[in-house]
Amino acid sequence: MRFTAGDIADQLGGKVLGDRTMPLTGFQAADRARAGDLTFAENRTFFERAEQSAASAIIVDKNFTSERKVLIRVPSARLAFAKVVPLFYPEPGPPTGIHSSAIISEKAEVHPEACIGAHVIIADGAKIGARTVLHGNNYVDEDCEIGEDCAIFHNVTLYPRTKMGNRVRVHAGTIIGSDGFGYVQEGGRHLKVPQIGNVEIEDDAEIGANVTIDRGALGPTHIGKGTKVDNLVQIAHNVSTGENCLVVAQAGIAGSTKLGNSVILAGQVGLAGHLRIGNNVTIAAQSGVMRDINDGEKWWGTPGQPDKQMKRQLLALQKLPELLRRYNRFEKFAKSRLLTPEEIAEAKAKAAAEKEKKAAEKAGKSAAEQPAKAETEKNS
Repeated sequence: MRFTAGDIADQLGGKVLGDRTMPLTGFQAADRARAGDLTFAENRTFFERAEQSAASAIIVDKNFTSERKVLIRVPSARLAFAKVVPLFYPEPGPPTGIHSSAIISEKAEVHPEACIGAHVIIADGAKIGARTVLHGNNYVDEDCEIGEDCAIFHNVTLYPRTKMGNRVRVHAGTIIGSDGFGYVQEGGRHLKVPQIGNVEIEDDAEIGANVTIDRGALGPTHIGKGTKVDNLVQIAHNVSTGENCLVVAQAGIAGSTKLGNSVILAGQVGLAGHLRIGNNVTIAAQSGVMRDINDGEKWWGTPGQPDKQMKRQLLALQKLPELLRRYNRFEKFAKSRLLTPEEIAEAKAKAAAEKEKKAAEKAGKSAAEQPAKAETEKNS
């Protein structure tokens, strides 16, 4: 695609500093850019690299100036990046048609504008919406519903009664609707609890590769509108996420935990079961959370704690080696001035003897005073 700097600025609501007619034919990172490419810079370091690169123009969101490059100033360079890349590299329109190797039940409903790839299996009662693409080797089980404009990539399995809204993307290898991990003990054995619920995924959600989302024991496991789930995430039965949550790679959410809106779980976060996580909560990477969290809080650590509390503990921990050194020096100093057990026993015996001596002297003095006192009383 070919644009001018002015075209891009108009698309982004930005301002051109330099030649508005500068032709732009691609978008690249600064270290890979060639003449005709557009790049972006979020900070001074990136801007200096971009200015030294072969790129013809730079998207910026700060008060940078350049005598060498055309600049396109916008409110947010990163947001502009997300918006401008599809201009140069638009996704192809959805294909249509049904591959000859696909197996589709006569009781399924597939919209004429949907695309069904090679070796896809669609079971009884399933419904596939318009412009939805099922890539190769998908398995769509009984009574599943997939909305419009969805993309289900290779080797995805949907268990029975899974429901998806519109514009949902599910990446390769993901399994949605498998049994929740529920057992009770009977006579020392693990008795399986039937999992008769399903999974519901709302509009504009995206599920990464090799994710597993278990169906509910009773009722649904729910993924909220606009929520994005990264690769290798485990979401257990009856979990519910709010809208626009981010769940980053290798996170795990135990059963029946509820997330509010706009929650961020960083990589490898683990949430215990039956928790309530409020709106706009952020949990840092590798945190292990075992308590409810109120709206707007930031937590991290294992066990997870509010970030300020955790920072204080880490700062104290960093001081521990010095405190140990100081203690050892004090101990050596004090040890040379401390009495041995034998010296303590000797000191106690000496103190006891001194006490007895004083008591005896006091008793002798009292006895000597008695005759004098008697003689004085007689003469009076």
